[in-house]
Amino acid sequence: MYKLKISPEAKDDLAQIKDYISKELGNPQAAINLVSKITKKIRGLTEYSGIGAPLSSVLDIQIDYRFLVCDNYLIFYRYEDGIVFVSRILYGRRNYTRILFGDLHEDEEI
Repeated sequence: MYKLKISPEAKDDLAQIKDYISKELGNPQAAINLVSKITKKIRGLTEYSGIGAPLSSVLDIQIDYRFLVCDNYLIFYRYEDGIVFVSRILYGRRNYTRILFGDLHEDEEI
């Protein structure tokens, strides 16, 4: 069994998801249900290391991150030394590459 560490950003993402669905969409029960579902998926990461897909399978970069889909959201995480680090929980249609890594070509000269 792996230990679990959730970044402050991921905790904030979860709070924002709950707040948005509850207040903006006016459905507090759906917000509670989704947060519960995401939390359950995250806990599942401690049991099975092969769950989710490598981020490198959808991006042309070599990185140790993996992701797990939960409804319209993506849970980004990595394994290291027996610990699961959850980095972010993002809406699937957002530009998650830019959110996670910034501009990958910042160092290139124009």
